[in-house]
Amino acid sequence: MTRTFEIAVFEGDGIGPEITAPTLRLLGALAARSEAYSLRFTPAPAGAAHYARTGESLPAASLATARRADAILLSAMGLPDVRYPDGTEISPQIELRKILDLFAGVRPVRLRAGQPGPLRLPEGAEIDFVLIRESTEGLFYSQGAGVVEQDEARETLRITRATSEKLFRFAFALAARRKAAGRGKGVVTCVDKANVFRAFAFFRSIFDAEARAFPDLEARHAYVDATALWMVQKPWEFDVLVTENMFGDILSDLGAGLMGGLGLAPSADIGLAHAVFQPCHGSAPDIAGQGIANPLAMILSAAMMLDWLGETHTLPALCVDGDRLRLAVETVVTNGTALTRDLGGRASTEAAAEAVARALAP
Repeated sequence: MTRTFEIAVFEGDGIGPEITAPTLRLLGALAARSEAYSLRFTPAPAGAAHYARTGESLPAASLATARRADAILLSAMGLPDVRYPDGTEISPQIELRKILDLFAGVRPVRLRAGQPGPLRLPEGAEIDFVLIRESTEGLFYSQGAGVVEQDEARETLRITRATSEKLFRFAFALAARRKAAGRGKGVVTCVDKANVFRAFAFFRSIFDAEARAFPDLEARHAYVDATALWMVQKPWEFDVLVTENMFGDILSDLGAGLMGGLGLAPSADIGLAHAVFQPCHGSAPDIAGQGIANPLAMILSAAMMLDWLGETHTLPALCVDGDRLRLAVETVVTNGTALTRDLGGRASTEAAAEAVARALAP
């Protein structure tokens, strides 16, 4: 029996629509060949351009679509010249994280042996780790509501036990799945600044308590500054890293750099009932409409979505297709025959997506 999944599609701003269209075609082609599942895509208007036209950045109807959908595929959001009256950027993706309680920001960092990247890896070494960023509180807690006075400004960092417990359980469960699949060492590292801030000592104590429920995994600690150093010196040694919102925001861009840039960096924001999948990069309005945007991070985010749907609904065919899509992208990057300009090539958006489609062909 074929199961149909509804996907809410936020095509976003700038290059967003250009990278969304080929991604949906690839997903549609995979689903058309499957006897186990089908996908139904439902548009969900939102973002800076929508705000400029209507005065709404995240309409109630689009939020309802997101709540109802089995998964949410979200492209790049925001435009630098379209802002709220207080000067902050239009960021529906952050609103969705908070409204839907998407506490686990998942940022995979993967570089296969032979795949080009900025680091010289030891012979045969690969980079394959996951950074998990808490996505609803931390230093982002007071976003848009910080206090600004004539001589000082203040923002609030908030860490709660309830959210941290869910975050750490998610991190350990992911490490267990990676270990079972032969992709990880079963090591979870809590990244913090517990030597300076009481809030991070609290964060670490919750991590240690949750670790006791996973005796088959190894729990480690690392300060965020040391982690940034080690991500450059020895990234192949990491498995699963879990950290606070702002630290994760910064380290995830460093992770993207290890792969060759934000154009190869997918992500997911996952909660207990909902999940959003989106590329880490911005909307790049300076190149919008030119047909040269890199679609690979968006396609990799779609692969993460298939994998999550498969695991959530115990439907292995989705996981298989998610893995096939990811491997097709990695093949295109390794071959180097259809790279966009940000990766040193001259391929168009459509040419890069077509190369992925060819690599997917049976």
